[in-house]
Amino acid sequence: MAVLVTGAAGFIGSHVSHVLLDRGEEVVGLDDLNDYYDPTLKEARLARLTPKRGFSFVKMDVADRSGMESLFAQHRFDRVVHLAAQAGVRYSITNPHAYVHSNIVGFQNILEGCRAVHEKHGGCRHLVYASSSSVYGGNTKLPFSVNDSVDHPLSLYAASKKANELFAHTYSNLFALPTTGLRFFTVYGPWGRPDMALFLFTKNILEGKPIEVFNHGRHRRDFTYVDDIVEGIVRTLDRPAQPNPAFDAAHPDPGTSSAPWRVYNIGNSRPVELLDYIGAIERAVGRKAEMILKPLQPGDVPDTMADVDALERDTGYRPTTTVETGVARFIEWYRRYYGT
Repeated sequence: MAVLVTGAAGFIGSHVSHVLLDRGEEVVGLDDLNDYYDPTLKEARLARLTPKRGFSFVKMDVADRSGMESLFAQHRFDRVVHLAAQAGVRYSITNPHAYVHSNIVGFQNILEGCRAVHEKHGGCRHLVYASSSSVYGGNTKLPFSVNDSVDHPLSLYAASKKANELFAHTYSNLFALPTTGLRFFTVYGPWGRPDMALFLFTKNILEGKPIEVFNHGRHRRDFTYVDDIVEGIVRTLDRPAQPNPAFDAAHPDPGTSSAPWRVYNIGNSRPVELLDYIGAIERAVGRKAEMILKPLQPGDVPDTMADVDALERDTGYRPTTTVETGVARFIEWYRRYYGT
């Protein structure tokens, strides 16, 4: 039976698909190729996957209820990696309906598809889905731990990801469907999204244009290289969530459950100040950046840092790639892809 990867033409989804195919999995990749950013980049990622043995592509919106029902009925997926979503904190302020459409309605369709296969055919042994470090919202205690409460989101994007975790828990509890949410921390690397800071900064520096630096460059991010994210996804996928036998309903642990449900952080656990991140870009590009310093944007948080102890305990893995190494690899890809 195949593995469904949604968002397969996306940044992380394309990388995950490659790894699964290279180890012999049959992968059905789903993406709607929307124009949130340049679709030609998505098509280029997809073009690298299409020739691979075991890969098939379905162009579909995860919010298409009837289409998703038919897809699950046809393939009876063994496992699902759900990465399709409307991304972006700032975009959620001006386009809130896009997040309800994709991140709420779409996720509900995924859950129902997994439930149907799980109940009728004994399939869908594990649903792994993308959450986000944004769920920590107004939390100021660092590092962010899966044992912390995440009840104070600062953006609709964050709220939609928190909702995904709650929806998943309900299905794990009601239908014994194993689900695992992965809270990604500022993912970057080759084939990345053009709306992310690394992409924007690199483009402008190479073109001799100024870059906008929010919070005067003083906030810190737990930048996490894409290969580390993918390794965490695949290791988690191979270990279906199990109930926590020590779960105490009188003192509930936010990161586990009496149901087969888990959430994990995937982050580098070495936060870097934005100005230092820009410095790594400058060194890799060989040019200095002209910076326009601006205040912190609505919905953004000052600092992020991941506690990945739970991920390491359960999968034996923690991210290791340094920012210097990861940024250099991105710049090398960018120059090759765009011929700069």
